[in-house]
Amino acid sequence: MYGDPATIRKILTELGDTWAVVGLSNNRDRAAYGVARTLQRFGKRVVPVHPKAETVHGEQGYASLAEIPFKVDVVDVFVNSHLAGAVADEAVAAGADAVWFQLGVIDEAAAARTRGAGLEMVMDRCPAIEIPAL
Repeated sequence: MYGDPATIRKILTELGDTWAVVGLSNNRDRAAYGVARTLQRFGKRVVPVHPKAETVHGEQGYASLAEIPFKVDVVDVFVNSHLAGAVADEAVAAGADAVWFQLGVIDEAAAARTRGAGLEMVMDRCPAIEIPAL
């Protein structure tokens, strides 16, 4: 339900190119690091969101979505499922157009709230796997 091909295509090709990646740091061993790099290779601007607010892949980091001083189109969520709902709610408050929960990140209630707020929603999928296929 939260990973249909039409929604995936819309998010990756139509909604905009600025992606906030929540959980992105300079730890090269974390999946977020490689996924963010792939998104950049496909023309997306990646904005790191992590408590350390590190600059990653040449982009200034922020400690929270609320601190980003410009519009974010998509919020890509690399946090544990029990924390994902709060991030989705922050994405709605920040005016994002879509929320993308990474592989293994599942929160049906948060997904329903996000869709109910008018945002596109993908759950338990990876954009770095999906985008090369477009």
